[in-house]
Amino acid sequence: MKSDDVGIIGYGSSVYEKNGTQPTFAYLADAAAACLENAGIAKSEVDGIALSSFHAPPDNAVTLGEYLGMELNWAHFFTAASAGPVCSVMEAIRAVESGVAKCVLVLGGDSRTMDDFRHLISRFNYAVQNYAAPLNFGGMNGFFSMIQRRHMHEYGTKREQLGRIAVAQRYNALRNPKSLFKKALTLDEYLNARMIADPIRLFDCPMPASGADAILVAPLDRARPGKGVRLLSGFQRHNHLPGELTPLRGGWETFRDKLFDEAGVTHQELDLVQLYDDYPIMVSIQIEDLGFCPKGEVGPFLDRHTLSFDGTFPLNTSGGQLSCAATAGGGGLIGVLETVCQLNGEAGERQVRNARTGLVSGFGMVSYGHGLSSSAVILQKAGN
Repeated sequence: MKSDDVGIIGYGSSVYEKNGTQPTFAYLADAAAACLENAGIAKSEVDGIALSSFHAPPDNAVTLGEYLGMELNWAHFFTAASAGPVCSVMEAIRAVESGVAKCVLVLGGDSRTMDDFRHLISRFNYAVQNYAAPLNFGGMNGFFSMIQRRHMHEYGTKREQLGRIAVAQRYNALRNPKSLFKKALTLDEYLNARMIADPIRLFDCPMPASGADAILVAPLDRARPGKGVRLLSGFQRHNHLPGELTPLRGGWETFRDKLFDEAGVTHQELDLVQLYDDYPIMVSIQIEDLGFCPKGEVGPFLDRHTLSFDGTFPLNTSGGQLSCAATAGGGGLIGVLETVCQLNGEAGERQVRNARTGLVSGFGMVSYGHGLSSSAVILQKAGN
Protein backbone atom coordinates (compact mmCIF):
# COMPACT_ATOMS: atom_id res chain seq x y z
CA MET A 1 0.00 0.00 0.00
CA LYS A 2 1.02 3.61 -0.54
CA SER A 3 -0.50 6.72 0.98
CA ASP A 4 -0.04 10.28 -0.26
CA ASP A 5 -2.61 12.18 1.81
CA VAL A 6 -2.74 10.28 5.12
CA GLY A 7 0.21 9.63 7.39
CA ILE A 8 1.67 9.95 10.87
CA ILE A 9 1.31 13.38 12.41
CA GLY A 10 2.35 12.71 16.02
CA TYR A 11 4.15 10.33 18.35
CA GLY A 12 4.78 9.86 22.05
CA SER A 13 5.70 7.36 24.73
CA SER A 14 5.29 6.76 28.42
CA VAL A 15 8.19 6.29 30.76
CA TYR A 16 9.93 2.92 30.34
CA GLU A 17 10.49 0.89 33.52
CA LYS A 18 12.12 -2.45 34.25
CA ASN A 19 9.24 -3.50 36.48
CA GLY A 20 5.78 -2.11 36.06
CA THR A 21 4.64 0.38 38.69
CA GLN A 22 1.19 0.98 37.16
CA PRO A 23 -1.38 -0.93 35.10
CA THR A 24 -1.03 -1.45 31.35
CA PHE A 25 -3.81 1.01 30.54
CA ALA A 26 -2.08 3.72 32.59
CA TYR A 27 1.10 3.41 30.48
CA LEU A 28 -1.03 3.47 27.34
CA ALA A 29 -2.85 6.59 28.56
CA ASP A 30 0.46 8.35 29.21
CA ALA A 31 1.71 7.47 25.72
CA ALA A 32 -1.56 8.65 24.16
CA ALA A 33 -1.40 11.97 26.02
CA ALA A 34 2.21 12.54 24.94
CA CYS A 35 1.33 11.69 21.34
CA LEU A 36 -1.65 14.05 21.19
CA GLU A 37 0.41 16.85 22.72
CA ASN A 38 3.15 16.27 20.16
CA ALA A 39 0.59 16.45 17.34
CA GLY A 40 -1.40 19.35 18.76
CA ILE A 41 -4.64 17.36 18.40
CA ALA A 42 -7.44 17.30 20.97
CA LYS A 43 -8.55 13.97 22.42
CA SER A 44 -12.08 14.67 21.20
CA GLU A 45 -10.87 14.46 17.58
CA VAL A 46 -9.66 10.86 17.91
CA ASP A 47 -12.26 8.36 16.68
CA GLY A 48 -10.12 5.27 16.14
CA ILE A 49 -7.79 3.09 18.20
CA ALA A 50 -5.46 0.26 17.17
CA LEU A 51 -4.06 -1.52 20.22
CA SER A 52 -1.21 -4.01 20.59
CA SER A 53 -0.87 -5.53 24.05
CA PHE A 54 -0.24 -8.99 25.43
CA HIS A 55 -1.45 -8.23 28.95
CA ALA A 56 -4.54 -6.15 28.16
CA PRO A 57 -6.95 -9.12 27.75
CA PRO A 58 -9.71 -9.55 28.68
CA ASP A 59 -9.66 -5.84 27.79
CA ASN A 60 -9.05 -4.66 24.24
CA ALA A 61 -9.11 -1.59 21.97
CA VAL A 62 -12.76 -0.86 22.71
CA THR A 63 -12.36 -0.94 26.48
CA LEU A 64 -9.20 1.17 26.15
CA GLY A 65 -11.38 3.74 24.39
CA GLU A 66 -13.73 3.61 27.37
CA TYR A 67 -10.78 4.08 29.75
CA LEU A 68 -9.56 7.08 27.77
CA GLY A 69 -13.05 8.60 27.44
CA MET A 70 -13.11 8.34 23.64
CA GLU A 71 -16.05 7.62 21.38
CA LEU A 72 -14.83 5.42 18.52
CA ASN A 73 -15.88 4.72 14.95
CA TRP A 74 -13.09 2.16 14.41
CA ALA A 75 -11.24 -0.21 16.75
CA HIS A 76 -8.60 -2.83 16.01
CA PHE A 77 -6.92 -5.26 18.43
CA PHE A 78 -3.66 -6.78 17.26
CA THR A 79 -2.74 -10.15 15.89
CA ALA A 80 0.70 -11.33 14.75
CA ALA A 81 2.42 -10.45 18.06
CA SER A 82 5.27 -7.96 17.46
CA ALA A 83 4.73 -7.87 13.72
CA GLY A 84 1.26 -6.60 14.61
CA PRO A 85 1.97 -2.95 15.48
CA VAL A 86 3.57 -2.36 12.07
CA CYS A 87 0.51 -4.00 10.47
CA SER A 88 -1.70 -1.77 12.64
CA VAL A 89 -0.07 1.33 11.16
CA MET A 90 -1.04 0.12 7.69
CA GLU A 91 -4.58 -0.71 8.81
CA ALA A 92 -5.01 2.66 10.56
CA ILE A 93 -3.95 4.51 7.40
CA ARG A 94 -6.45 2.46 5.37
CA ALA A 95 -9.18 3.30 7.90
CA VAL A 96 -8.58 7.04 7.58
CA GLU A 97 -8.20 6.90 3.79
CA SER A 98 -11.52 5.07 3.48
CA GLY A 99 -13.32 7.56 5.70
CA VAL A 100 -14.16 4.98 8.36
CA ALA A 101 -12.17 7.06 10.87
CA LYS A 102 -10.77 10.57 10.88
CA CYS A 103 -7.95 10.27 13.42
CA VAL A 104 -6.50 7.02 14.80
CA LEU A 105 -4.23 6.38 17.76
CA VAL A 106 -1.97 3.38 17.23
CA LEU A 107 -0.82 2.19 20.64
CA GLY A 108 1.36 -0.62 21.94
CA GLY A 109 2.57 -1.48 25.41
CA ASP A 110 2.33 -3.55 28.55
CA SER A 111 2.95 -3.55 32.28
CA ARG A 112 4.76 -6.66 33.43
CA THR A 113 7.16 -8.23 35.88
CA MET A 114 9.61 -11.02 35.16
CA ASP A 115 7.04 -13.49 36.51
CA ASP A 116 4.48 -12.07 34.06
CA PHE A 117 6.99 -12.54 31.25
CA ARG A 118 7.76 -16.15 32.19
CA HIS A 119 4.06 -16.94 32.37
CA LEU A 120 3.40 -15.32 28.98
CA ILE A 121 6.06 -17.22 27.06
CA SER A 122 4.89 -20.55 28.43
CA ARG A 123 1.38 -19.97 27.07
CA PHE A 124 2.15 -17.82 24.05
CA ASN A 125 -0.14 -19.95 21.90
CA TYR A 126 -1.47 -23.49 22.09
CA ALA A 127 1.41 -24.90 20.02
CA VAL A 128 3.92 -23.55 22.57
CA GLN A 129 1.74 -24.32 25.57
CA ASN A 130 0.93 -27.92 24.61
CA TYR A 131 4.03 -29.09 22.76
CA ALA A 132 7.04 -26.94 23.69
CA ALA A 133 6.55 -25.77 27.29
CA PRO A 134 6.13 -29.34 28.66
CA LEU A 135 9.57 -30.15 27.22
CA ASN A 136 11.20 -27.25 29.11
CA PHE A 137 12.12 -25.65 25.79
CA GLY A 138 13.84 -22.70 27.46
CA GLY A 139 11.41 -20.06 26.24
CA MET A 140 12.25 -17.85 23.29
CA ASN A 141 15.94 -17.94 24.23
CA GLY A 142 16.02 -21.69 23.57
CA PHE A 143 14.22 -21.34 20.25
CA PHE A 144 16.40 -18.54 18.90
CA SER A 145 19.58 -20.23 20.12
CA MET A 146 18.83 -23.01 17.61
CA ILE A 147 18.34 -20.48 14.83
CA GLN A 148 21.61 -18.76 15.68
CA ARG A 149 23.49 -22.05 15.92
CA ARG A 150 22.16 -23.12 12.52
CA HIS A 151 23.05 -19.78 10.89
CA MET A 152 26.57 -19.95 12.32
CA HIS A 153 26.98 -23.52 11.10
CA GLU A 154 25.58 -23.03 7.59
CA TYR A 155 27.04 -19.60 6.78
CA GLY A 156 30.00 -19.16 9.10
CA THR A 157 28.44 -16.22 10.94
CA LYS A 158 30.51 -15.27 14.00
CA ARG A 159 29.42 -14.01 17.40
CA GLU A 160 31.91 -11.16 16.99
CA GLN A 161 29.90 -10.02 13.98
CA LEU A 162 26.53 -10.31 15.73
CA GLY A 163 27.99 -8.46 18.69
CA ARG A 164 28.49 -5.37 16.55
CA ILE A 165 24.69 -5.01 16.53
CA ALA A 166 24.35 -5.10 20.31
CA VAL A 167 27.31 -2.76 20.89
CA ALA A 168 26.11 -0.19 18.34
CA GLN A 169 22.58 -0.19 19.70
CA ARG A 170 23.90 0.45 23.21
CA TYR A 171 25.92 3.36 21.77
CA ASN A 172 22.69 4.76 20.34
CA ALA A 173 20.76 4.17 23.56
CA LEU A 174 23.20 6.22 25.61
CA ARG A 175 22.03 9.24 23.59
CA ASN A 176 18.36 8.49 24.21
CA PRO A 177 17.16 9.98 27.51
CA LYS A 178 14.33 7.43 27.75
CA SER A 179 16.59 4.39 27.44
CA LEU A 180 16.72 1.95 30.35
CA PHE A 181 20.40 1.22 29.73
CA LYS A 182 22.87 3.91 30.81
CA LYS A 183 26.22 2.11 30.56
CA ALA A 184 28.32 1.51 27.45
CA LEU A 185 28.72 -2.06 26.19
CA THR A 186 32.01 -3.33 24.78
CA LEU A 187 32.44 -6.21 22.37
CA ASP A 188 34.44 -8.11 25.00
CA GLU A 189 31.60 -7.71 27.49
CA TYR A 190 29.16 -8.98 24.88
CA LEU A 191 31.31 -12.00 23.99
CA ASN A 192 32.01 -13.02 27.59
CA ALA A 193 28.60 -12.37 29.14
CA ARG A 194 26.71 -15.02 31.07
CA MET A 195 25.50 -17.93 28.94
CA ILE A 196 21.71 -18.11 28.56
CA ALA A 197 21.08 -20.74 25.87
CA ASP A 198 24.21 -21.67 23.94
CA PRO A 199 25.27 -19.76 21.80
CA ILE A 200 23.02 -16.94 23.07
CA ARG A 201 24.43 -14.95 25.97
CA LEU A 202 23.03 -12.21 28.17
CA PHE A 203 23.41 -9.25 25.81
CA ASP A 204 21.77 -11.10 22.93
CA CYS A 205 18.51 -10.92 24.87
CA PRO A 206 16.21 -7.93 25.36
CA MET A 207 15.32 -7.17 28.96
CA PRO A 208 11.53 -7.33 29.55
CA ALA A 209 10.22 -3.88 30.47
CA SER A 210 7.01 -1.96 31.04
CA GLY A 211 5.81 1.07 29.11
CA ALA A 212 3.94 2.11 25.99
CA ASP A 213 4.34 3.91 22.67
CA ALA A 214 1.83 5.72 20.46
CA ILE A 215 1.60 7.30 17.04
CA LEU A 216 -1.25 9.32 15.54
CA VAL A 217 -2.56 8.66 12.02
CA ALA A 218 -4.55 11.42 10.32
CA PRO A 219 -4.64 13.50 7.11
CA LEU A 220 -1.19 14.99 6.60
CA ASP A 221 -2.62 18.48 6.26
CA ARG A 222 -3.31 18.26 10.04
CA ALA A 223 0.40 17.94 10.82
CA ARG A 224 2.27 20.78 12.47
CA PRO A 225 4.29 22.90 10.02
CA GLY A 226 7.35 21.02 8.81
CA LYS A 227 6.24 17.75 10.44
CA GLY A 228 4.40 14.67 9.26
CA VAL A 229 5.53 11.33 7.85
CA ARG A 230 4.14 9.59 4.78
CA LEU A 231 3.86 5.83 4.26
CA LEU A 232 5.48 4.95 0.94
CA SER A 233 4.81 1.21 1.10
CA GLY A 234 3.97 -1.57 3.52
CA PHE A 235 3.40 -5.32 3.45
CA GLN A 236 2.93 -8.31 5.74
CA ARG A 237 3.35 -12.09 5.43
CA HIS A 238 2.29 -14.88 7.78
CA ASN A 239 3.34 -18.52 8.09
CA HIS A 240 6.03 -18.28 5.43
CA LEU A 241 7.64 -21.70 4.84
CA PRO A 242 4.84 -23.74 6.47
CA GLY A 243 6.05 -26.45 8.82
CA GLU A 244 9.75 -25.58 8.67
CA LEU A 245 11.49 -25.63 12.05
CA THR A 246 14.21 -23.09 12.97
CA PRO A 247 14.03 -21.33 9.58
CA LEU A 248 16.85 -19.02 8.51
CA ARG A 249 14.53 -16.82 6.47
CA GLY A 250 11.27 -15.02 7.08
CA GLY A 251 8.36 -13.54 5.22
CA TRP A 252 10.24 -10.35 4.36
CA GLU A 253 11.87 -12.10 1.40
CA THR A 254 8.45 -12.61 -0.21
CA PHE A 255 7.62 -8.91 -0.41
CA ARG A 256 10.96 -7.06 -0.33
CA ASP A 257 11.00 -6.31 -4.06
CA LYS A 258 7.50 -4.87 -4.15
CA LEU A 259 8.17 -3.03 -0.87
CA PHE A 260 10.97 -1.06 -2.52
CA ASP A 261 9.33 -0.87 -5.95
CA GLU A 262 6.12 0.63 -4.57
CA ALA A 263 8.06 3.05 -2.38
CA GLY A 264 10.12 4.18 -5.38
CA VAL A 265 13.36 4.12 -3.40
CA THR A 266 16.46 1.95 -3.37
CA HIS A 267 18.26 0.41 -0.42
CA GLN A 268 20.97 3.05 -0.80
CA GLU A 269 18.41 5.85 -0.45
CA LEU A 270 17.35 4.77 3.03
CA ASP A 271 18.76 6.99 5.75
CA LEU A 272 18.05 4.62 8.64
CA VAL A 273 16.57 1.20 9.36
CA GLN A 274 14.70 -0.02 12.43
CA LEU A 275 14.70 -3.83 12.37
CA TYR A 276 12.85 -5.87 14.95
CA ASP A 277 15.52 -6.81 17.45
CA ASP A 278 14.43 -9.55 19.78
CA TYR A 279 17.90 -11.01 19.12
CA PRO A 280 20.86 -9.91 16.95
CA ILE A 281 20.48 -13.07 14.87
CA MET A 282 16.98 -11.99 13.83
CA VAL A 283 18.22 -8.51 12.94
CA SER A 284 20.80 -10.25 10.76
CA ILE A 285 18.22 -12.45 9.05
CA GLN A 286 16.14 -9.36 8.30
CA ILE A 287 19.17 -7.61 6.80
CA GLU A 288 19.47 -10.57 4.43
CA ASP A 289 15.77 -11.09 3.68
CA LEU A 290 15.14 -7.40 3.05
CA GLY A 291 17.89 -7.41 0.44
CA PHE A 292 20.68 -5.42 2.04
CA CYS A 293 22.98 -8.37 1.34
CA PRO A 294 22.60 -11.89 -0.09
CA LYS A 295 21.48 -14.75 2.15
CA GLY A 296 24.35 -16.00 4.28
CA GLU A 297 26.51 -12.90 3.79
CA VAL A 298 25.35 -10.81 6.73
CA GLY A 299 28.57 -11.46 8.65
CA PRO A 300 30.81 -9.63 6.15
CA PHE A 301 28.08 -6.97 5.80
CA LEU A 302 28.26 -6.29 9.54
CA ASP A 303 32.05 -6.23 9.40
CA ARG A 304 32.19 -3.52 6.75
CA HIS A 305 29.54 -1.23 8.23
CA THR A 306 29.29 0.93 11.31
CA LEU A 307 25.81 0.52 12.77
CA SER A 308 25.52 3.53 15.06
CA PHE A 309 23.26 6.49 14.31
CA ASP A 310 26.26 8.34 12.86
CA GLY A 311 27.60 5.33 10.95
CA THR A 312 27.32 3.94 7.44
CA PHE A 313 24.23 1.83 8.26
CA PRO A 314 22.22 3.58 11.02
CA LEU A 315 20.41 0.74 12.79
CA ASN A 316 17.83 0.89 15.59
CA THR A 317 18.84 4.40 16.45
CA SER A 318 16.87 4.63 19.71
CA GLY A 319 18.75 1.64 21.10
CA GLY A 320 15.89 -0.64 20.14
CA GLN A 321 14.60 -3.40 22.35
CA LEU A 322 18.12 -4.61 23.14
CA SER A 323 19.18 -1.36 24.82
CA CYS A 324 16.22 1.06 25.09
CA ALA A 325 13.16 -0.96 26.15
CA ALA A 326 11.30 -4.14 25.21
CA THR A 327 7.74 -3.42 26.25
CA ALA A 328 6.02 -6.54 24.84
CA GLY A 329 3.04 -5.12 22.94
CA GLY A 330 5.06 -2.00 22.22
CA GLY A 331 8.02 -3.97 20.88
CA GLY A 332 6.92 -3.71 17.28
CA LEU A 333 6.05 -0.03 17.60
CA ILE A 334 9.28 1.37 19.02
CA GLY A 335 10.88 1.36 15.56
CA VAL A 336 7.96 3.29 14.04
CA LEU A 337 8.11 5.83 16.86
CA GLU A 338 11.86 6.31 16.45
CA THR A 339 11.63 6.65 12.67
CA VAL A 340 8.97 9.36 12.96
CA CYS A 341 11.10 11.15 15.57
CA GLN A 342 14.15 10.97 13.28
CA LEU A 343 12.32 12.09 10.13
CA ASN A 344 10.87 15.03 12.04
CA GLY A 345 14.42 15.99 13.08
CA GLU A 346 13.67 15.64 16.79
CA ALA A 347 16.09 12.90 17.90
CA GLY A 348 18.56 15.17 19.68
CA GLU A 349 22.03 13.73 20.26
CA ARG A 350 21.26 10.61 18.20
CA GLN A 351 19.83 12.48 15.21
CA VAL A 352 20.73 10.94 11.84
CA ARG A 353 21.94 13.75 9.62
CA ASN A 354 19.44 14.82 6.95
CA ALA A 355 17.17 11.86 7.68
CA ARG A 356 14.41 11.70 5.10
CA THR A 357 13.50 8.04 4.48
CA GLY A 358 13.49 5.00 6.76
CA LEU A 359 12.43 1.36 6.90
CA VAL A 360 10.76 -0.32 9.88
CA SER A 361 10.16 -4.05 10.25
CA GLY A 362 8.19 -6.23 12.65
CA PHE A 363 8.40 -9.90 13.59
CA GLY A 364 6.42 -12.13 15.91
CA MET A 365 3.97 -14.86 16.81
CA VAL A 366 6.52 -17.53 17.59
CA SER A 367 4.88 -20.92 17.42
CA TYR A 368 6.38 -24.41 17.49
CA GLY A 369 9.89 -23.79 16.16
CA HIS A 370 8.76 -21.07 13.78
CA GLY A 371 8.24 -17.31 13.89
CA LEU A 372 5.05 -16.88 11.88
CA SER A 373 4.63 -13.16 11.13
CA SER A 374 6.74 -10.60 9.25
CA SER A 375 5.92 -7.00 8.36
CA ALA A 376 7.68 -3.91 7.07
CA VAL A 377 6.96 -0.33 6.02
CA ILE A 378 8.99 2.39 4.33
CA LEU A 379 8.33 5.87 5.68
CA GLN A 380 9.35 9.28 4.33
CA LYS A 381 9.24 12.79 5.64
CA ALA A 382 6.19 14.52 4.14
CA GLY A 383 6.56 17.58 1.98
CA ASN A 384 9.79 16.53 0.28
